[in-house]
Amino acid sequence: MARELNMILEDRMDPDTGAPLLPKCSGKNGFLDVIVKPLYDVVKEEVEKGCNGIAPHNKWRNYDDINEYFWSRRCFEELKWPLDVESRSFENAGKTGFVEQRSFWNLFRSFYRLWLMLVLFLQVAIIIAWEEHKFPWQALPNKEVQIRVLSAFVTWSGLHLLESLLHSIMQWGLVSRETWWIGMRMVLTNVIAATWTAALGWFYVRIWLQRNWDGKWSAEANNRLLLFLGLAFVYFLLKLSAFALSCVPSFGHFLVRKNWKMCEVLMSPTFVGRHLGESTRDYAKYTTFWVLVLVTKFLFSYFLQIQPMINPTKELLHLRNVEYKRQQFFADCNGLAIGLLWFPVVLIYMMDLQIWYSIWTFLVGVAVGLFSRLGEIRSNQHLRSWFDHIISEVANKFNLTRQEQMLYERESMRSNKFNCIKLLDPSNWVSPHFKKLECNQLLVRKFAVMWNEIIRTFREEDIISDREVELLELPNISWTSRVISWPHFLLSDELLFALSEAHRLADAPDTRIWYKICKNEYRRCAVIEAYDSVKHLLLKILGPNSEEHSIVAVLFKEIDHSLQIRKFSEMFDMTVLPKIHATLTHLVELLNRSVVDPDEVVCTLQVLYNVVTLDFFKQRKSYQQLKENGLASSRAGFLFENAVQLPNSIDGIFSQQIRRLQMILMPVGSLQKIPASEEAQRRIAFFCNSLIMDLPRAPPVGKMKAFSVLTPYYDEEVLYSKEELQKKNEDGISTLFYLQTIYGNDWHNFMERMRQEGMESPDEIWTTKLRDLRLWASHRGQTLARTVRGMMNYYKALKLLAFLEYHHDMDFSQGLQEPGSTMLDDNADCFSMTSLLSEGCACERGIALMKYAYVVACQEYGSQKANRDPRAEEILYLMKNNEALRVAYVDEVSVGKDDKEYFSVLVKYDRQLRREVEIYRIKLPGPFKLGEGKPENQNQAIIFTRGDAVQTIDMNQDNYIEEALKMPNLLEEFERLYGTRNPTILGLREHIFTGSVSSLAWFMSAQETSFVTSGQRVLANPLKVRMHYGHPDVFDRIWFLARGGISKASRKINICEDIFAGFNCTLRGGNVTHHEYIQIGKGRDVGLNQISMFEAKIASGSAELALSRDIYRLGSKLDFFRMLSLFHSTVGFYFNNIMVIWTVYGLLWGRLYMALSGLENLDEASSKNFFGPVVNIQFIQLILFTGLPAVVDGSVEHGILSALWDFLVMQLELSSVFYTFSMGTRSHFFGRTVLHGGAKYLGTGRGFVVQHRSFAENYRLYARSHFVKALEIALVLTLYTIYSPLASGAFLFIDTSIAGWFLVASWILSPFIFNPYGLDWLKTVDDFKEFMSWIGDRGGLFTRSWETWWYEEQDHLRTTSFWGKFLEVILALRFFFFQYGIVYYLHISSGSASILVYLLSWISIAAVFAVCMVIYCAREKYVIRNHLCYRQVLLGTAVSVALAIVALLRLTNFKLVDLFTALLAFIPTGWGIISIAQVFRSSIQGTRLWDIVVSSARLYDLLFGVIVMAPVTVLAWLPGFQSMQTRILYNEVFVRGVQISQILSGKNIIRNR
Repeated sequence: MARELNMILEDRMDPDTGAPLLPKCSGKNGFLDVIVKPLYDVVKEEVEKGCNGIAPHNKWRNYDDINEYFWSRRCFEELKWPLDVESRSFENAGKTGFVEQRSFWNLFRSFYRLWLMLVLFLQVAIIIAWEEHKFPWQALPNKEVQIRVLSAFVTWSGLHLLESLLHSIMQWGLVSRETWWIGMRMVLTNVIAATWTAALGWFYVRIWLQRNWDGKWSAEANNRLLLFLGLAFVYFLLKLSAFALSCVPSFGHFLVRKNWKMCEVLMSPTFVGRHLGESTRDYAKYTTFWVLVLVTKFLFSYFLQIQPMINPTKELLHLRNVEYKRQQFFADCNGLAIGLLWFPVVLIYMMDLQIWYSIWTFLVGVAVGLFSRLGEIRSNQHLRSWFDHIISEVANKFNLTRQEQMLYERESMRSNKFNCIKLLDPSNWVSPHFKKLECNQLLVRKFAVMWNEIIRTFREEDIISDREVELLELPNISWTSRVISWPHFLLSDELLFALSEAHRLADAPDTRIWYKICKNEYRRCAVIEAYDSVKHLLLKILGPNSEEHSIVAVLFKEIDHSLQIRKFSEMFDMTVLPKIHATLTHLVELLNRSVVDPDEVVCTLQVLYNVVTLDFFKQRKSYQQLKENGLASSRAGFLFENAVQLPNSIDGIFSQQIRRLQMILMPVGSLQKIPASEEAQRRIAFFCNSLIMDLPRAPPVGKMKAFSVLTPYYDEEVLYSKEELQKKNEDGISTLFYLQTIYGNDWHNFMERMRQEGMESPDEIWTTKLRDLRLWASHRGQTLARTVRGMMNYYKALKLLAFLEYHHDMDFSQGLQEPGSTMLDDNADCFSMTSLLSEGCACERGIALMKYAYVVACQEYGSQKANRDPRAEEILYLMKNNEALRVAYVDEVSVGKDDKEYFSVLVKYDRQLRREVEIYRIKLPGPFKLGEGKPENQNQAIIFTRGDAVQTIDMNQDNYIEEALKMPNLLEEFERLYGTRNPTILGLREHIFTGSVSSLAWFMSAQETSFVTSGQRVLANPLKVRMHYGHPDVFDRIWFLARGGISKASRKINICEDIFAGFNCTLRGGNVTHHEYIQIGKGRDVGLNQISMFEAKIASGSAELALSRDIYRLGSKLDFFRMLSLFHSTVGFYFNNIMVIWTVYGLLWGRLYMALSGLENLDEASSKNFFGPVVNIQFIQLILFTGLPAVVDGSVEHGILSALWDFLVMQLELSSVFYTFSMGTRSHFFGRTVLHGGAKYLGTGRGFVVQHRSFAENYRLYARSHFVKALEIALVLTLYTIYSPLASGAFLFIDTSIAGWFLVASWILSPFIFNPYGLDWLKTVDDFKEFMSWIGDRGGLFTRSWETWWYEEQDHLRTTSFWGKFLEVILALRFFFFQYGIVYYLHISSGSASILVYLLSWISIAAVFAVCMVIYCAREKYVIRNHLCYRQVLLGTAVSVALAIVALLRLTNFKLVDLFTALLAFIPTGWGIISIAQVFRSSIQGTRLWDIVVSSARLYDLLFGVIVMAPVTVLAWLPGFQSMQTRILYNEVFVRGVQISQILSGKNIIRNR
């Protein structure tokens, strides 16, 4: 193929025809039919073979297998060129490169070095701690201890052998006739590993054999020790050499280039993972991090976990003649008890590295965040201090001024900073920043355009009001040019403070007064602006030819002269200033009225004149003196009577300046809460803060990198329809009413905007303003309309930047205000609510369209148009109103009767033709969706993106105009060098915008925020293992298109497609960075059921990730410390969640075993010391998983006090309960998917969750993942309470069982606590009735009956492997221990410890089974045809059971209390039998036995439901708990002043705001 392409490029001639050479696959659709279609057919066949991912991964080939087939030399030998379609080699090639096997052993194999480190340290620590010295180094001088420590080499080699065997077993599917060398390499590796294990083990045993034979360390024993040391040194040297060579990439590259056959046999054939080295500086940083983590972890483990275990273990080992309560099979051996008691400690030891990693991650994240200047501006007070710097940063970062000019100005400021001589001049008391800005009004005007556009965008989004726009905008035209007209929120009350200062220092010299005023720059500006504005105002409203105009001009001239000679305080009485201020305030109020009374204006001016002429001058002047000085009129009558000329009422500039002057003069109180919207405050603070961070300087817009944004869309909401907004839930709450209540301020601002746009009556909101209403509501949900609006801010921002760059500076100097215009119209209302950039000139639009394109991959758009789906019209509406928006979809075209052709189509809306037009139409080889839907949708649409970069955005995301402005800066990061490489993925932070809906949403938001901020921050720097975890990231488009794209789409294995893009990038030599100076909005699920389904999807996807080739290659090829970071930031997090649950299980089952066996008769203090490390780590877990991330992360951006307060509030709102519940969700689905598979994409829905979820629905969701497990732990705790002699010690009992009870309460009560009306009595009664109907339904009254649900819950067992079924049976055997332990405590056992007691107890099980069989058969035979016979059978059965009980009471030691005790023993046994029967469903289904299993399972679910509902019913019945639950669920809304009870009751009427 390459030779043919080269000949075509060289214009070679075809030797047969003499014509120019054509490719062999030429013609219409030649490449598609000859090359693509055969490959597509193979992929499609493999997908069908894999049953859409249901079949085990090792039974069919996924995309990676087919891709890696082309990495082999045999590919070209078998397929040839052109492709040999008849060849069957490609179709039968088998798995390539890697075989995905479903097992937990994958975690050991992929991260073998991690487990090796943990096991070796555990072994060495136990050996040293066994000597019971206070410090470990005190035991090392002992020679025997030293030699025992050397056994770690044997363990090392043994673990290596285990890893080698696992690799061979799992990857043997790669071996075939063509790949024999792979099998040879596996066999050779196993032989070498086994040889080393045998040699080290044998030589180590020989040392102790000789030592024990001689009874001392003889010369022969020492010789054998030296021989072992030599062998261990060689083994260590070989491992060290392999490690060193792996750190030298050039050596591997040398071997690859040589292409030696032996290297091909011994080395991995993959072409990825060869450029994973980092720079020395980066290596030192993440090595230091992990050294600190490991030192902390190992010190804690040794002193608080391992060392305290030694003494109790020795006591158990030496314990003899224990009176066991049941059969003891091994006399004088407590090995099982020791194992059960060490089990939770070992689990904690293995998993607490995750805890220490998290602690250090957040600490380092704080440091990195502080050094990057995060959180320096987080309030209006900080903004006031930084605002002048922000203008300079905007000019520098956004290319508003030349770089040489900025450097010159900085040097000038630096040289003038310490010039003490100049400080003697009051004009130099102004700060350098202010002085520079006041000298460069052009820069301020450019900044004003950008700043005002941001503020007006806020107004368009209805997050601020009209008044707040006036307070926040930077005025473009001012009556004064001496100082900058700052936004009024910076000048609030500053004039009043200056007047107060002047009044207090009335007799002081001018220099002192002015020095005091100049200490606050905004106060100085307020004074100057107020003076100049009053001067301009008085001269403007007085006729220019009038005598009064001359008098006022002379007065101001005299004031100006006194200020110039610095004798103002000597000439004028400063105590009169408040009186003048009051009169001026009244005058401005009169002029600001809609209807101005000229007479009142004249009177006010006369009063002002009298105050100034009679009181203001210190030296009283007579009328004659005033007249001589030009300060009095020569004619009789009142002044100003005929001189006032009020401006035209439509003069927009005059109206604006009057309003501004009024706000400066009048006291307005504190503006710390301006804007009132927390969202607006957050966005302004973050934008300003980001400017002082390490933000690259943006290039000119014409030279910036072009980029695209890609959003996959299926069939989610585009715009909320009128019906959806009016539709009410079961509690009478409509979506619109919910939004009006939650976003009350936004609704008020929206209605204010609608009135300005001509709405006269609120009823018009459902008629003429319906589209605006739908958009307003949709922009507050997680809809496509919100995402499109956010992403189109890029287009808007590029137009703004082009406007600022391409217009001449003279235009701004002369008052240019908006794109497409030249001068501001004096008669225009400069406070228009429409955006400055609504259209823009052709130049700006052209540049923006050239640099940016937004592609929404609406895969179903074609069918939606064909079916006249309203969503198609809404998508067309979005295209019509967003010029840069493009829609990609797959079009199905019928060809003939049965055939179809498929095309990938890109369309846009043509404004000239006023219709939708096609841009591209590309034929596909068949249906595009062979893998997972979302990545396949992205893959078919990515060809329509253009530019150097592509940003992937999910359908529930948002963007902001101020953040979009920084995109050119961000794209410059691709040119920076990070370590040894340029970035290929630019990671961005997310802001979770759904956190204010409820407390539950806040918890989820806090969790997500800590992950996407401090977590990603540390992963990128210093750990260098940040991958791609979310859609805001920006990809180097060209780099990725040439290296496999941005989305892997294989069924099941790539269900979490995001992270594989990062894996692919890292393995192929890319570099991922993280940048926190820009953020993208992100919506998250806000209801518990939604959150649980999302967590289940992510956990299942992580389980599939643990099986993938990507995680194996990274885990084995990354250096040791980056491998540790990778594990704990990906699959390790979920695996350690399971280990936390296993720890609780291990602790409680171990205590139960000791209680039932009689071993808890040991000394209480000893038991307490023994369980000390377990209890200590549980509290650390509780703190870590519930609050530490939120506190540490919040302290950077909001301050430590605010973070601690949030943490306290979160605890009061039961965040610990929610996080514990989520941990159960993650552990359940991760474990189940690793063992059995069954991962699938769960659509969580992105609507508003205010409706009550029934108990039947919650039971279906949480029965297996939470309720059953919680009831099992509750049963263990109950039995331990009954039979443990330590239960009498209240503190010890609570100390060791508190974690278990907390887990039980969290898993059972969370679905009720975090469910609206979860503790309402009437709702609880209705829920219980519905649950009972659902359990008993046999006729299909419910759309999803109990039996259907029950079969779905065990579907994973039908497709699992043999080992999956085996482990499921082993795990189910634990339920039989209840019976084995309890039956010996029955009175009927008479204290016997014989095994016969347990065996005879099965007779009771058989009797119960027989009774069930009799009742089942009688019901099947008689319940319909002969109901009387059925009742007789029931009566006979009841009588037989009663007689049996009476017989037992008479003939044995049986007591009635044994019945209740036996229930605790036999109910778990029954559940264990049902669990095992489900595993063997394929063998017994269709028999009577299976029918009994189904009926028994129905009874068990009924029992479980009743038990779960019992505490909920009690809480619902008690007064006050419903209000408390509502407060907990919606506390955030309470804090914001919203009465959520109105939402939940639906009784109030929608207020017209």
